[in-house]
Amino acid sequence: MKWNLLFFFNSALLGVGLAMDAFSVSLANGLHEPSMRKKKMCGIAGIFALFQAVMPMIGWICVHTILQYFEAFETLIPWIALILLLYIGGKMLLDGIKNKEEETQPPKIGFSALFLQGVATSIDALSVGFTIAGYGLVMAIICALIIAAVTFVICMAGLAIGKKAGTKFSNKAVILGGVILILIGLEIFIKGILS
Repeated sequence: MKWNLLFFFNSALLGVGLAMDAFSVSLANGLHEPSMRKKKMCGIAGIFALFQAVMPMIGWICVHTILQYFEAFETLIPWIALILLLYIGGKMLLDGIKNKEEETQPPKIGFSALFLQGVATSIDALSVGFTIAGYGLVMAIICALIIAAVTFVICMAGLAIGKKAGTKFSNKAVILGGVILILIGLEIFIKGILS
C-alpha cells in the first residue's frame, strides 16, 4: 500500500466499522449515567479509542511474528466478547431493576467496567491486523491512529445521545443500556460463529 488518499480513506472506513460496537456501548453508558461530565465522556471515548488503536497493532505484530498462535486464539474472540458484554450488560440490567424499585441514582460507570467494555468492543479489531499486514510499521501505526480518532469522535456522539435520552428516561435508560450491551454481545458472538 502506498501513501495516498485511498490509504487515509480506507483507514477512516476501518475506523467507522470498528467503532460501531463502541458507539453502541457509549450510547448505553450515556443512558446509564445521564449526569456524566465532559471530562469523563472524553475519558470513556479515549479508552475506546485506545483499545481500537492497540488491538489492530497487536494483530499486525502477531501476523509478523506468531501467526499460528493468533489463528488458534481467533476462534475464541466471539466467546470472549459475548461473556464480557453479557456480564457488563447483565450487571447494568440488574442495577436498573434494583434502582427502579428503590428509585435511587444508578451507580456511576467505573474504570473496571470501562476496561472490560474496551476489551469486549475492540477484540474483533485484532483481525484488522491481518488486513493491514501488508503495511509497514509506520503505515500501520498511522492507520491505527486514524481508527482511534474516528472511534473517539463516534463514541463522543454516542455518549452525548445516550446522556440526552438518559435524562428523559431516567432508570428505564439503565435497563435499556444493559439490554443494548447484551444484544451487542450476542451480535458479535453470532457474527463470529457464522463467519
